[in-house]
Amino acid sequence: MIMNADFSHQPVMLQEVLSWLVGNKTGVYVDGTIGGAGHARAILEQTQGRLIGIDCDTDALSAAEERLAPFGSRVTLIKANFSDLASVLKELHIEKVDGVLLDLGVSSHQLDTAHRGFSFNQSAPLDMRMDQDLKLSAYDIVNHYTPTELGKIIRLYGEEKMAARIARAISRKRQSSPIETTAELAGLVASVMPAGMRHQKIHPATRTFQALRIAVNHELDSIVPGIEGAVGALSTGGRIGVISFHSLEDRIVKNTFRDMAATCVCPKDIPRCVCQKKAVLHVITRKAVVPSPAEACQNPRARSAKLRVAERI
Repeated sequence: MIMNADFSHQPVMLQEVLSWLVGNKTGVYVDGTIGGAGHARAILEQTQGRLIGIDCDTDALSAAEERLAPFGSRVTLIKANFSDLASVLKELHIEKVDGVLLDLGVSSHQLDTAHRGFSFNQSAPLDMRMDQDLKLSAYDIVNHYTPTELGKIIRLYGEEKMAARIARAISRKRQSSPIETTAELAGLVASVMPAGMRHQKIHPATRTFQALRIAVNHELDSIVPGIEGAVGALSTGGRIGVISFHSLEDRIVKNTFRDMAATCVCPKDIPRCVCQKKAVLHVITRKAVVPSPAEACQNPRARSAKLRVAERI
């Protein structure tokens, strides 16, 4: 079992999450990305209800099991992707819940554990799998995808302007020997960047690593089904909160909330509504909530976080 000391975790915007999400003190709550269980523990401490914790990372579940042990039968932990939230609740015979939290992206533990291969700060085998049962790893993408496929991934998921140049450099390098470690890949990416981009605040390989991680774990593909499953399970007045960490995630969350809060979607030139669409959500946070300056200073990894909350109608 992973011990607490080995699984560092600072829950992002904790007070904001509790304030926006926790209403029914005896209700059922779902943490769809339980990670280090920081949010989950606080929800349990503020309520007398039940918490369902979901994560695809066995390390996270082990840590959560230890940290939430004092709450006994009030906690149920499930290994799954949050995109399968609806089926998880169905298997548990839970029809309605009072709140759902999705904290997207990579955890501090995953970044700080070298052998998981998420970070270029420590040399490690290229991996990046949140669910270690997945077959595809970052190594497979880097060493076997075509330059065109690589460039598309880095450009779309990393929003990297130098994507094509990076993809060509990877292709040339792997012709002589495979690219096996995070340090090797980070160095290669940095070496092909224009001089001005090699000395910016963020490491020049940051966007490439983000893109590979998203591709390996199908992160963006999980967001819409996860939100839809959560909203379908919410009681009237129940709330969903989603914390995202980059523009691609936040855009999907924002648009999904907007679409589920919309009524008529008929073309504007039609004189009366024929679609009969009904809103299922009321968006609580018209603008994304961001960490306070104090939190951003104390926890640099929280700086890019955005929280959006909506309520089931």
